[in-house]
Amino acid sequence: MPEQPDQPDQPEQPQMPQMPAQFFRREDMSSDRFFYEVPRFVTHIDDATIQALTEFYREVVPPGARVLDLMSSWVSHLPSDVEYARVAGLGMNQEELRDNPQLTDRVVHDLNTDPVLPYEAASFDVALCAVSVQYLVQPVDVFREVGRVLAPGGTFVVTFSHRMFPTKAVEVWRQLGPADRVRLVASYFGLAGNFDEPVFVDRSPPDADPLWCVVAQRSE
Repeated sequence: MPEQPDQPDQPEQPQMPQMPAQFFRREDMSSDRFFYEVPRFVTHIDDATIQALTEFYREVVPPGARVLDLMSSWVSHLPSDVEYARVAGLGMNQEELRDNPQLTDRVVHDLNTDPVLPYEAASFDVALCAVSVQYLVQPVDVFREVGRVLAPGGTFVVTFSHRMFPTKAVEVWRQLGPADRVRLVASYFGLAGNFDEPVFVDRSPPDADPLWCVVAQRSE
């Protein structure tokens, strides 16, 4: 079971050295557009874990929020009985995004090719990244961009389990165990330089896929 990420000794985390490039190599280094060009209308965690994720979103995403769903697909896992001002989906497959009824707008965008988000600063109150962070080859740049498009005090919710497409997951992710993956995601927040200290929450349901959540607020 993952442990609480260690508290950093120094709050000036943007001064930390960048991670080695080899951390983000993958077995399949071909363009992601080939991997994702065929839609996959499947879920990647158990039904009980999906329900746990939806309930967690219910707690951390307020009604009426402007929501950015990063690395989105045909389902966003948000509660269906809650209304949001906006749910913007950014993903890799147009058909999957088109089939997602919770999205109010959709953008096909490859974050591994271009980590710059196609949104104005302070456009969102909450950003979500569900069971996909393991595929980012420039995670610090993406997290920094998320901080840019969040309003001050906005929340970034990163959730993950133990499943992955192994050929597309980055090397460092495949080599680490669950507790160190939590610390790795926490380090992305720190290196981005525009988030407060992240918090770890374990919402793993019994006898199902685990659900680990790392959450941080954009610095004021």
